[in-house]
Amino acid sequence: MLIALIAKDKEGHLETRKSNRDAHLSYIKETGVVSQAGPLLDDAGAMCGSLVILDVQDMDAAQSWAANDPYAKAGLFADVQLIAWNKVI
Repeated sequence: MLIALIAKDKEGHLETRKSNRDAHLSYIKETGVVSQAGPLLDDAGAMCGSLVILDVQDMDAAQSWAANDPYAKAGLFADVQLIAWNKVI
């Protein structure tokens, strides 16, 4: 099941993102369930959120993955949405 994780950073938390980026990328590699991922950018081109496509068994697995992401544990996100996604292209 493909799940889109769309997360928006808390205002003024770019340093939180930067200081936890290596742990976040390691988590992505270690868990092996991310098919695509990258930062969302604001109008100035600065990172302001995340888009992660998870390939997991069910929504519970997606919620668990999201809760254990180092970014989430660091309190980076103001809002996180998990939405079932159907890849067309």
